Order: sequence, then C-alpha cells, then structure tokens
Amino acid sequence: MTTYEGIGATYSCTRRPDPRIAARIQAALGDATSVINVGAGTGSYEPPQTSVAIEPSPVMIAQRPPEAAPAVQASAESLPLRTDSADAVMALLTVHHWTDLEAGIRELLRVARQRVVIFTWDQNVFRRFWLLDEYLPEVAAFDEGRAVAIDRLAALLGGARIETVSIPHDCTDGFGAAFWRRPQAYLDPRVRAGMSMLAQNNEEVLRPGLDRLAADLSSGAWHERHADLLDRETHEAGYRLLVADL
Repeated sequence: MTTYEGIGATYSCTRRPDPRIAARIQAALGDATSVINVGAGTGSYEPPQTSVAIEPSPVMIAQRPPEAAPAVQASAESLPLRTDSADAVMALLTVHHWTDLEAGIRELLRVARQRVVIFTWDQNVFRRFWLLDEYLPEVAAFDEGRAVAIDRLAALLGGARIETVSIPHDCTDGFGAAFWRRPQAYLDPRVRAGMSMLAQNNEEVLRPGLDRLAADLSSGAWHERHADLLDRETHEAGYRLLVADL
C-alpha cells in the first residue's frame, strides 16, 4: 500500500483522535487486555493495552508519538504475528485501502483470540453526505470503487454486531464527514490533505465543486439549504463499528 507515501506527510496535524469516538472504540474492545492495531497509521485511538501496531507506510510510522506502541512495517494481508497473538485486533478506517480484503480479514481472525473491531463506513449512507451529493459527485464515484459493503464485511468476519457511530459537530478527527457542520473547513487544503477521499483526487477534479461550495458559503445558500444541521450536536453520515466476537 503506497497511498500514504504520497498523502500522509501532514496526517497527524488534522487527524487527532476524538475522545467520544475513542470511547466507542474502547467499549467495543471490551475487556481485552492485549490489542493489535492493524493499519495503525499515526496511532490514533490506540488503547494503552496495545501490544503492537501494524502499518505499511514509513511516512505514517514516523509520525507516531514516542509513547505509542511499537510499530512493525507490514500489511494486513500478511501479518508477521503468531496465531492468537492478542485478545483483540482493531482496524480503523483502513479496510478500504487493502489490496486483498479477504486475505486481510483472514489474518485479523487468525491473530485475534476473542474479538475483532473494525471502524469503517457504509457507502450507501455516506454517498448522500452533502459534500459528495451536492458538490463532489466525482469523489462519491471514486469511493464507490474502494468502499467495502458492510454486509460483505460482516459475512467475512463470520457475523458481527454493527453499531452506528454518529459524528459530533466539533469532531477533532478530520476524516471525510467530520466537518459536516463546519463546511468552510473543506476549502482548506491542509484539511483535505488528511482525507484520502479528497487527497487521492487531483485538483482539477475537486476545484469546480469546491468553488461552488465557496460561492454558496459566501452567499449564504449553503446555510439556508442546510439550516437543519446548524443546531444538531451529532450527524449520522454512515460510519459504522463492526464487532465480531470469536
């Protein structure tokens, strides 16, 4: 996986763990006393009981804080770990980057003793997010090609509990729909650089839609059209936690 060799250099600046999402992930991990983080990136949401992080990109590994769990450069599809290595394995916003989903899921199931926790999104819901629906349909089409269907993922896990994760209006983790109530943020190239769905599309693709968004913000059209969002504390944009007990 080379995606983050090109787009991940400033990832730690805009992708800071949100404590409310962290609490949901910690609850999903339950009583696990040892955790492996696969596709770990810069270490977001790693609980203190993390024993090892698996990350293919040295650019991302270099941004991990000194106190983070030790990281091994490797891919999800071939984990350099023994069978039943930890109580739980987590994979957060990563499965859409894997080159072989089935192999990756088999590896998660192999190294986990008790539980697998995956954080991802439901494209059937996410494609209706206002940024994609109204301004960047090209990005929605791009996501269609990489998103993993929730029912397929649950089936590969051998069954899983599926939990909806609504996004707080002041979410500190700048992933795709994090700024649903702060539309101006999508005009900031530093913010876009931390979102693979935007960073992997070139400026020529994004610019017309972003210019329309800028114009609608300037005229007040966006705020008029989305007045129902302005008083909400959270928004359901399609993010899901899958929890498979083994």
